Amino acid sequence: MIEKPHTTVRPKPDLLPTVDFLGRRRTRLVVGANPFAGFSHQSPARDAEMREYYTAAKIRETWDRAEAAGINVFITNNESPTVVDAVKQHLSAGTSMTWITQVNCRLVPDMRAAIDEAVEIGCSALYFHGALTDALYVERNGRQLAEWCEYARSHGIPVGVAAHAPEAHLWVDSLGLVDFHAVCFFNCGSLHDGKGEKFHLSDVPKAVAAIKAIKKPCIAYKIMGAGRIDARMAFEHAFDSIKPSDLVNVGMHRGDNDRIVEENAGIVREILARDGEE
Repeated sequence: MIEKPHTTVRPKPDLLPTVDFLGRRRTRLVVGANPFAGFSHQSPARDAEMREYYTAAKIRETWDRAEAAGINVFITNNESPTVVDAVKQHLSAGTSMTWITQVNCRLVPDMRAAIDEAVEIGCSALYFHGALTDALYVERNGRQLAEWCEYARSHGIPVGVAAHAPEAHLWVDSLGLVDFHAVCFFNCGSLHDGKGEKFHLSDVPKAVAAIKAIKKPCIAYKIMGAGRIDARMAFEHAFDSIKPSDLVNVGMHRGDNDRIVEENAGIVREILARDGEE
């Protein structure tokens, strides 16, 4: 089947509640990208299903729908070709949404080159992949992290880290090197060690404690355990647990529910209105 070309439709959005995050007003709900790249954290078959569904046009359509639903931030990695192509097209076409990128250097071994590329495409902030931070923490290699942060910040953008272990975030925070943290609710870094998917509810209180201990703004992610937890329950717990200045990053697979973006935005709008946020 020949896919129809993407057509941009941009009604003026009624934004979800926002906070000043890294110097910009950003909605507290962020659209993540793991489904776009086929990172289901469930099974290889599920990964393949997501990759087949999410063409560049379908990804861009999802961002348009997120924008119409009141979301003004999206996050992606810097390495999945279809996702990166979609980002380039979307930013070039013009959008009120800002892009935060998760930077890795597997395909571009030189971290400086990876940072340069993300900045050239148009990221408004970047953070280093959780597996990289986990490895630096094991080695207590603060010097390498400092070099990456200094170079990224030389481009005039905020820089942060992701990590899977809360201890890694607390270590980075003690060094005073970054502007923000992307904190995983589940310590599932075992996947990057070749030990498979591990999602334990006992991880969540430790992640929340780290977020509360870190004074810098945070982005909470995998709040639903990669689809293992009911959306409303996960959103309520996340927003009740994180700081008022923090955001929540959620991947959304429209292949399961074509209205998932609008429904998630509606849940968040309702929860935050209940909490007095406008």
